[in-house]
Order: sequence, then structure tokens, then C-alpha cells
Amino acid sequence: MAAVCQGALRPKMNTLQSFLSFFGAWISDPLVINVFGIVLATAVVSYLARRLLAGLADRLKTTESPWDDALLATVRTPLKLLIWIMGLSLAAEMIAEAQSQGQLEIISNIRYLAFIGLVTYFLSRLIKELETTYLAAGGDETTVTAIAKLVRISVFITAALMAMQTLGLSISGVLTFGGIGGIAVGFAAKDLLANFFGGLVIYMDRPFKVGDWIRSPDREIEGTVINIGWRLTEIRTFDQRPLYIPNSMFSTISLENPSRMLNRRIFETIGIRYSDVEKMRDIVSDVKDMLVAHPEIDTERTLMVNFNSFNASSIDFFIYTFTKTTVWVEFHEIKQDILLKISDIIARHGAEVAFPTSTIHIESIEPEPQG
Repeated sequence: MAAVCQGALRPKMNTLQSFLSFFGAWISDPLVINVFGIVLATAVVSYLARRLLAGLADRLKTTESPWDDALLATVRTPLKLLIWIMGLSLAAEMIAEAQSQGQLEIISNIRYLAFIGLVTYFLSRLIKELETTYLAAGGDETTVTAIAKLVRISVFITAALMAMQTLGLSISGVLTFGGIGGIAVGFAAKDLLANFFGGLVIYMDRPFKVGDWIRSPDREIEGTVINIGWRLTEIRTFDQRPLYIPNSMFSTISLENPSRMLNRRIFETIGIRYSDVEKMRDIVSDVKDMLVAHPEIDTERTLMVNFNSFNASSIDFFIYTFTKTTVWVEFHEIKQDILLKISDIIARHGAEVAFPTSTIHIESIEPEPQG
């Protein structure tokens, strides 16, 4: 029985001894030791970099500048990936040197493409973080968004050209083909290009920005600008409907931007009865004094109160003045207050606001003499 058991265990012992012999020879191979050391060192460096960035983040929280926080938030992931790409590519090169020299160029190209991708990813995220930070600090949304888009497009185009060069493609050939193809695309997509350059003109000339109230006397366009894209501008009308306008249209229409007005104007004509004509001088004088003393009237602008005309049913005077505010709701509150005060001034002088009336004069006819 014992002999049978020993005979059954002998193959297993031989297999275990063969495995241990192979494992011992494998781990004693200098190549394996070097590759393992590189991977271990990469893991340690990645861990230390992560801890260093965590400590740096805690320290930067105490600073007032938001820019260092944006830079640190951007660099975390690219730095970790860069450490692992460099470590693994070095290990792969070491293996390739021991086996096949022809793989070294492939590994080098892959590492370079990965580096280009990491730099592009880093710059793209950095631009996004800076854009968000600048907007949070109160920067102009239209300008910041336009610059961020242009810089981001430039980064992607540069990265694509560098990647093509790495893959062995001729950049000059690509640019030549792009020039010839651009002519064909220009004819086929002229409206799209017109809208693109229209958006570029909006970003450069800045006739309006996000948040402005704009309107066009040429077209039925009026509302608040929500977004300025490269092809379309989104406007929210006052009844809360979205309105999408191709950017090329803004180069062919007249556009008003009431959001940039300095004042709002009050221009009203008031009529009183003909029977109160002798009170007109005092009424006009008191109304003008009231406007000059009103805290919401801009006295540095034109201010006029004058007897204007003899109308069919009234004698009229007008007021022409400007409020300090440009806010639509506040303007109407101020205008209401001024009109009520004018009504009080007219009543205080014993006059009345006129309304359309007609006076009939009946001529007396003497009776004819009898007989």
C-alpha cells in the first residue's frame, strides 16, 4: 500500500519540483528583476506624487488666488498617467531589447503619441478650469468663452498635426490637400462658413454679449441673449420662447442693444382745460421744479417742461427728461410717481386735466314781427 502511494505521489512531486525550478530560474533572470524593479519604482513614484499633490492641495486651500487651485486640479490625472506611461514604456523597451530590436521604434512612437495625448488633455482641462475660474471671478462671459474656444481648437489642431508627423504622414501634403479640399468645402458649406465668421465678428466687435437685451427694428427679434455659438445665437424672448438666429444674419440687419443705454427717457404730453390757461405758467414752473428735485431724475441730461400747443380740446404742455436707472421695472415705478405728482400739481392750482369736449354755440333768432 505504501509503495502504491509513493508511486502516485512521485509524478506530483516531479511537477512541483519542475515548477519551482522554472520559477527559480525565472525570478533569477536579470531581465525579470529589472522589469519588476521598474514597475515597483513606478508604483512608488505614483504613490508619492499623489500624496505630494494631496498635501499641496490642502496648503493651497488657504490661499486667496483661485488660479493655483485650477492648475492643481488639472495636473492630477495627467501627472499620474505620465508616470505610468514612462515607467511601462521603459519596461517595454527593456523587454524589446532582449527579444526584438524592431519593436523599439514602435514603443517609442506609442510613448510619443501618449505624451501628445496627455499634453493635449492637460491643456484642454487647464483651459476649461481657467475659463470656469475667470467666469466665477466676474469676467465677461462672451469674451472668455470665445478665447477659450479659439485656444482649445488651436491645441487640438496642433496635437493632430504632431500625431500625423509621428505616424509618418506628411504635414505639407495634408495642408495641401486641406487647401484644395477647403475650396470645395467652402462652396458646399458657404452658409455654415458665413455663420462661423459671423460668430467670429460678434466675438471681435462685441455688439452684444450674453445677458444683453437686444432687438432689431428690421426683423421680429427681441429678447435676452442666452448663448453665442459658432453657428447660432440663442435668444430668449420675453414670453420665454427660445429663438435661434444664424450668426450671418447679424451682419445684414440693424440691431439695438438697450442693455447699454445710459438712461431711460420720459416724454409725455399733458393737456389742461382752456379755462385754466391763466394757470399754465405756474403749473409748468412747479412741474419743472418737481423734476429737478426728484432724486431719480438725471438733471445732467436734457430736462424740458414747456407749454407746447393749443389743441382741439386742450392746451398742452410736455415733459422731456431722463431717469438715472435703466432697469425696465424701476423706470415704470419712477414714471408712475412723476405722473401722479404732476396730477397733484394740476389739482393744487385748481385746474383739471382736459378730455375731448365739444362746445355748441346756438345763435339766438328773433321772432319775425306779426302782421
